[in-house]
Amino acid sequence: MISVLERRLLAIILAQRGVPQVIATDLNPRALACANENFTRLELPAVQLQQADLYPTDAPLANLIVCNPPWLPAKPSSSLEYAVYDAKSAMLRGVLQGAKQHLAEHGELWLIMSDLAEHLQLRTRDELLSLFTNAGLAVKYRLDTQPKHGRSQDDTDPLHVARSAEVTSLWCLTLI
Repeated sequence: MISVLERRLLAIILAQRGVPQVIATDLNPRALACANENFTRLELPAVQLQQADLYPTDAPLANLIVCNPPWLPAKPSSSLEYAVYDAKSAMLRGVLQGAKQHLAEHGELWLIMSDLAEHLQLRTRDELLSLFTNAGLAVKYRLDTQPKHGRSQDDTDPLHVARSAEVTSLWCLTLI
């Protein structure tokens, strides 16, 4: 089983790639309704939706959990900003702490995260690595990619320096 936490696009990609069972979670009923419409339109019956805070209820242990948490540990000021801001890294901490109860013995937790918080001095790399260790997780590997979006190239953008140095990583974590 694959659990996808809070990100419907990831569920679509995994299902389209042939993953036989995907459970996608979200707390927002409107997001779930939109996701359901998309899954139906795309004919993706392998995707199950659950209204849940992070992890699905009554699901078997997962071989893979995929999560793209909000990247910046700051308080959102609108519902739209919840995709970017994670007050006190609450979602990230919840995902990491819950992995022990939801991962199969040799399962993996894939986190897709930007290091923009580090460039903006909102979190250090050591703090991020400590979150992993404190949750009983080890880094198996990390894949990095450089930004290619327009704002990373726009030197008139107030965040240009941080965005041009930004690296987005797929962190593969396993239980210690």
